[in-house]
Amino acid sequence: MDFSLPADLVAYLGELDRFIEREIKPLEEADDNIRFFDHRREWARTDFENGGLPRHEWEALLRKAKDLADAAGHLRFPVPKQYGGKDGSNLWMAVIREHFAAKGLGLHNDLQNEHSIVGNFPVVTMLDRYGRDDQKAMIDGSIKGKYRITFGLTEPHHGSDATHMETRAVPATRDNVKGWIINGEKMWTTGMHVATHCALFARTSGNDGDARGITCFLVPAKSPGVKVEEYMWTFNMPTDHPRVSFTDVFVPEDALFGEVGRGLSLAQCFVHQNRIRQAASSLGAAVYCINESVKYARERKPFGRALAENQAIQFPLVELATQAEMLRLLIRKTAWEMDQLTEEQIERTLSDRVSMCNYWANRLCCESADRAMQVHGGMGYSRHKPFEHIYRHHRRYRITEGSEEIQMRKVAGFLFGYMGPGKH
Repeated sequence: MDFSLPADLVAYLGELDRFIEREIKPLEEADDNIRFFDHRREWARTDFENGGLPRHEWEALLRKAKDLADAAGHLRFPVPKQYGGKDGSNLWMAVIREHFAAKGLGLHNDLQNEHSIVGNFPVVTMLDRYGRDDQKAMIDGSIKGKYRITFGLTEPHHGSDATHMETRAVPATRDNVKGWIINGEKMWTTGMHVATHCALFARTSGNDGDARGITCFLVPAKSPGVKVEEYMWTFNMPTDHPRVSFTDVFVPEDALFGEVGRGLSLAQCFVHQNRIRQAASSLGAAVYCINESVKYARERKPFGRALAENQAIQFPLVELATQAEMLRLLIRKTAWEMDQLTEEQIERTLSDRVSMCNYWANRLCCESADRAMQVHGGMGYSRHKPFEHIYRHHRRYRITEGSEEIQMRKVAGFLFGYMGPGKH
């Protein structure tokens, strides 16, 4: 079995590197834009006087980088060809995202907000697979920034357990227009401050805990009854994660996104794709921390001897490097298998591996960043190095992004036979 990367993928990585040096790095270094990535990054990015939201200048810079990448033919890489993309596979995306994250902080790829010059578009995948023709017509605008569709799944009292959500949608008619009235609350609806729509999940039938009976709606963000209650200040700032209430929100029938009662299929489509690519990014960030630690340990010579000669420095980095090599194989194998399966098959036979990749990559990244801070001593503790930024971001993932415990629960379900192909 050949585990080497395909020659065309290696060539594409080189093309991306040249594009970064030619167009993205100069933008990063212009007009003091480096303030968004050096020790000033959290303050430069955050409008503390406006609820802790991202500063306009920060988001405008990210949009400019995306537009450059789109013009060069890179941003839409994973998008189907009929929408201007290249049908990029999960395997290629995993390799690209690891490659980018291993470069460290920069405008080419920012892990805190999932920005990248090779875009990750799970909402586009949802629109393509489950949307009507009029909804698919939103795809180009979603990529260009005309539309921003947030993901309204998590709730204040139910976290990652979507099947017990309290948000309800009931059939209704207003002004002779048939539709639905929605009531409920959502948490962590990222990007609601600039959203045009929310892909809102609500129970339309069935009982709490049932997988069936949950329906997705594309709710215009400015609909009467939609209210941002508060923006949640977080471990790493800025925040664009609000708690949003939906009070007697009426939407017409054409707001329906996918089949009635089958909304969890859309949610799984989003999270599987997002989590395997996030795992690859976390691995890349871990590799960056490991490599920087090895480099520093070889250069730093306290008391006349290189740190690298100390086994107390060597052995923890050996363990982390070994875990990174093993995790890389698991991520790439899992991504390749995902490319062979439908979304329903992934959920039934492979989602435990996606969860393995996700929770272990986030854990490895936190441990690698923590070790890097220790190896670098005082400077590692300071914000003049990126390690605290990387640590806080991936510690957040361990807590919030389908939390580590939820991912382990999925693996346990497959292992003990009450989920997956061996369930009984």
